[in-house]
Amino acid sequence: MKNIVELQAVSKKVRGKYLVRDVSIQVEKGAICGLLGPNGAGKTTIIRMLTGLIRPTSGDIFINEQSVVTNRASALKNVGAIVESPIFFPYMTGRENLKNLVRLHDTIPKLEENAKVAEVLQISGLEARADEKVRTYSLGMKQRLGIAQALLGDPALLILDEPANGLDPMGMRELRELILTLKNKYDKTILLSSHLLDEIQKMCNQIVIIREGELIWSGELDDEQNLEEVFIELMSK
Repeated sequence: MKNIVELQAVSKKVRGKYLVRDVSIQVEKGAICGLLGPNGAGKTTIIRMLTGLIRPTSGDIFINEQSVVTNRASALKNVGAIVESPIFFPYMTGRENLKNLVRLHDTIPKLEENAKVAEVLQISGLEARADEKVRTYSLGMKQRLGIAQALLGDPALLILDEPANGLDPMGMRELRELILTLKNKYDKTILLSSHLLDEIQKMCNQIVIIREGELIWSGELDDEQNLEEVFIELMSK
């Protein structure tokens, strides 16, 4: 199976301190990969490097075999991302927000913009509330609207930074079902960071665990393994 994401000995050093050190990760096409670690482990730094927001100090990152470091535009062409919380105009409807954002995608013909907006609203389960103001949306709905935004360019890879943060159990369940649908029905590869071990175990078929900026475990869990037990054991070593 082809790797859609590859980090090769990636490090990020700021003011003499390593935030990420010599991390190598591969994510196969079609996987849901969970990026785990305690607060301050380097998860968001890795995601910011993956999305081209910051450059690694050393090493390289490839998405679809294109280097994010040397060929950022081509590498990120097939990537949709939510880094930190998605931001929308609260006084506009969900549909209006997406209509503004779809114009940023020059690969979508103007005559097809409304159809693309309708499509991502349907995929994200927001059709029924699409014409209501975003200020009336729950946090879970705003997260799903963020994913709808990330889907506008029909990316092969979705990168989600702590998408379940602050969600109530119903919001988490809706988000989980959406992520699984994106993999199973729409053939998306998804990399998501989280500290919610139970949710990660329910969604992900690949796990990457980092601590203090270093990779300490990567692989798949078998049905008998409990992620929380594996995580605590690794953290206590």
